[in-house]
Amino acid sequence: MITIPYITALTTYFSYGLLFAFGQFRDFFRKIFDWWRGNNLQGYAPIVLGLEDFYTRRLYLRIQDCFGRPISSPPDAWVNVVERVSKDNNKTLKRTTNVSRCLNLGSYNYLGFAAADEYCTPRVIDSMKKFSPSTCSTRTDGGTTTLHTELEECVADFVGKPAALVTGMGYATNSAILPSLIGKGGLIISDSLNHNSIVNGARGSGATVRVFQHNTPSHLESVLRENIAEGQPRTHRPWKKIMVIVEGIYSMEGELCKLPEIVAICKKYKAYVYLDEAHSIGAIGKTGRGVCELLGVDTADVDIMMGTFTKSFGSCGGYIAGSKEVIQYLKHTCPAHLYATSISPPAAQQIISAIKVILGQDGSNRGAQKLARIRENSNFFRSELQKMGFEVLGDNDSPVMPIMLYNPAKIPAFSRECLKQNLAVVTVAFPATPLLLARARICLSAAHTREDMIKALKVISSVGDMIGIKYFPAEPKKPQLEDGPVKLD
Repeated sequence: MITIPYITALTTYFSYGLLFAFGQFRDFFRKIFDWWRGNNLQGYAPIVLGLEDFYTRRLYLRIQDCFGRPISSPPDAWVNVVERVSKDNNKTLKRTTNVSRCLNLGSYNYLGFAAADEYCTPRVIDSMKKFSPSTCSTRTDGGTTTLHTELEECVADFVGKPAALVTGMGYATNSAILPSLIGKGGLIISDSLNHNSIVNGARGSGATVRVFQHNTPSHLESVLRENIAEGQPRTHRPWKKIMVIVEGIYSMEGELCKLPEIVAICKKYKAYVYLDEAHSIGAIGKTGRGVCELLGVDTADVDIMMGTFTKSFGSCGGYIAGSKEVIQYLKHTCPAHLYATSISPPAAQQIISAIKVILGQDGSNRGAQKLARIRENSNFFRSELQKMGFEVLGDNDSPVMPIMLYNPAKIPAFSRECLKQNLAVVTVAFPATPLLLARARICLSAAHTREDMIKALKVISSVGDMIGIKYFPAEPKKPQLEDGPVKLD
């Protein structure tokens, strides 16, 4: 639960209120001028209108240079950011030929596999020559290669499940799988801060959806008890199926799921557990096997394990792991398997190779070193930010570190000032977060060196002082001991 300081909340409300008032004032006169000049819609209704359109025009377009910045290099520890210019107050942006070499704190490249790798890259190139860049077909037609079969076996073994199904898109893994697993007469109980892909998948399933307070097992139990007692709406019949959906690491909060408590509650009430490990698989745990390994939860107690390959593995796509019966059923019913183009062979080979490096099957200990480095980097960076006085969300070991900005004016200020000092960061605002809870989301990588992080901390500290986002008093620096003998009186 985020507690906003009163002054911060007041100034944030005032900023949005001022923006809304002046925006509505300008829109009123624009309607008058449009009426005077005549309507060119020729009887058609406007395609976009309402508060969403208002928010886009009056806030997003003014700061859109902070989002969608194109890059011209691999998303490694350092990245080339293409500079853009606008001649119409940010309504349109045009790329230039200039690039800035920036320290990258925005990519999900947790283990550093997104750049060239001595083990993965040669094998990916060979797979492209052998299989081509795309299968140009769905898995059920001509889109299943030997690499796809090997990948599914590799993933199932890695996450500790009997079988797995891979898809070509991480977002579609949730949004397309959930309607296949549960439908009308079923009950989905979802964490209030679950990812949009889960929200859309739950809505599309036809099941009844209930929400419990973020990462609060006691409220989950209360919701379960209440809904089991009441049964289905109108008929009050028992639910056909109950599924609780949580994430391993919440992407906008950086928090670890309280999985042991949630699993215990689901066992008590005979509810299925669906775990989204998009940000946790490969990034946490002694051997990179995710939140179950880190928190000591038996994977047999998690019914459906979902994850993506777009973060720790430097590739694309996603997976669902579970029992052989469930996976076989999904292969006959899931739209992402039946109708979508299968994951490309080079992408599949990249995942297989990355898993082998993580497990040490490449003949080296680089995987263990990467896992140790991402953990050390994450804990060091989080600790230093907190010492400086920033409000940082999340838990230790999580490579996701949101820094709270709150005020809408501080979103572009933080992003632009960091870019000026060659630091590439990601800022996040409504609708990806609640209106008052804008933030900068820092993502660390095993590819970052200690020197990289110290440079980044200096830049963030100076920008934080400049725009006023150090909401807590900084810890006093400990005096450094001078070299030489200590004199005693």
